Amino acid sequence: MALSDDARLIQCRLWLWGGVLVGIDDILRAIIADFHIVAAITAAIYLLAFICAVREIMNSRTSQGSIAWLLSLGLLPFPTAFLYLIFGWKAFDDYATDRIRNGRAARPLRAKDLALIDRETSHLWPVQTKVSEVPFLNGNAVELLVDGRATFDSIFEGIAKAKDYLLVQFYIVRDDALGKELAERLIERARAGVSVYLLYDDIGSTGMPKRYRTQLREAGIKVAGFNQRHKFLRVYGPSRINYRNHRKIVVVDGEHAWVGGHNVGVEYLGENPRFGRWRDTHVRVSGPAALGCALLFREDWEWATGETLPATPPETVATPGDQSVLVMGSGPADKLEECAIAFTDIIGRARERLWIVSPYFVPDTDIRTALFAAKLRGVDVRVMLPDEPDHKLVWLASIAHADAMIEHGVEIHRYQDGFLHQKVVLMDDQIASIGSVNFDNRSFAINFEITLWFTDKKTIDAVEAMLIEDFKSCRQVSIEEVRTRTLPLRFMTQAARLLSPLL
Repeated sequence: MALSDDARLIQCRLWLWGGVLVGIDDILRAIIADFHIVAAITAAIYLLAFICAVREIMNSRTSQGSIAWLLSLGLLPFPTAFLYLIFGWKAFDDYATDRIRNGRAARPLRAKDLALIDRETSHLWPVQTKVSEVPFLNGNAVELLVDGRATFDSIFEGIAKAKDYLLVQFYIVRDDALGKELAERLIERARAGVSVYLLYDDIGSTGMPKRYRTQLREAGIKVAGFNQRHKFLRVYGPSRINYRNHRKIVVVDGEHAWVGGHNVGVEYLGENPRFGRWRDTHVRVSGPAALGCALLFREDWEWATGETLPATPPETVATPGDQSVLVMGSGPADKLEECAIAFTDIIGRARERLWIVSPYFVPDTDIRTALFAAKLRGVDVRVMLPDEPDHKLVWLASIAHADAMIEHGVEIHRYQDGFLHQKVVLMDDQIASIGSVNFDNRSFAINFEITLWFTDKKTIDAVEAMLIEDFKSCRQVSIEEVRTRTLPLRFMTQAARLLSPLL
């Protein structure tokens, strides 16, 4: 019997619903079959988040940062737990162990044996001395090197005279004209029988091609990335990627050392059209302080490679000058945020002037409070910053912090003659520092850094004269400029400021 149109319609609907129900049933069966896998993955993520939370509580340094991590781990365990492994999980006990094995605690005794200690200056600056774990050393000659050409001319001249060993360490090494010249000079010395070591940071030198390292190794040069034994997917690997080696050190035969803000790239010579002139400062020290720089390199090299560098203590150390220098290494392996402590002490002791020069200005609460207090004491507090960014996010955060300084009476000066990258501090007529430390949380607490401290009148006068010239190329930011910033800019700067602990 033929079906009516209505009956055929009902039959079609039943077929469709049946198909849908069968499809849903298949999906449910698949979900149930894989439920144990989904449940296991979810449980693992929550367990990882719990472990991260416990570690953050046990190792917390600031309540603000810890609370932010704990809330994120609790409310959004994925992907926060994995981000914590990269940015929050600090594990450098092995570095500290290597440092102890290398005899850092015995360095003051060795300096005493060689009659190199400047006891009076070390007594005057106990915080810097204790942070460095070495005293101020007498007998150095110091030369200020302004900008890239003077710096690399001096470094290359020193490399050409190396007879025994060369230690070269930079955060960034590029395979451009300057990088190629460095490679050629190192290869020439290696073929002449000099022991040559090159250490670079894996993150800073991400663009370095394999062939660059290969040509150096084929010439007998030992080349290593700071994290080469601590890759991203190895145990603790993710925790290391946020902690970078930002030091710039060149040591020739333990007699001469170069430290400062320059990396290896043509932009540091002012040859990148984007930045124009690159305003940076390095310093050459000849004498006992060079051995202090060599010891920092030795610690970094051993941790990076597992290889102990040969080191026979010298019977005598050349003293080509009369200047006192303190070599301060700092980094995440320190028990406390000792770099921040050293600079906070300098700010607190300022009575007449405090001039700070840095490409990045993202201070934490303690540093900000110390700067405000210095201004209230009547100190001439000035901060010199670049006018244009090289890293947009840090630059935006820096604007927010700088604007807060201006509202409290601290002078902010923006450098106009190119990009400012030097890291220099001058306090009263008493002490000056030059090194790799930026005025931000990354340098104070996260990165491995080096700072040289100087107390002699000759170096302080040279630093003062250099900064006076730099201030002539600056414009001072007024309170009116701060108060008339557009709402979008103010929003972006305040949003970037929230990321200060990571910048």
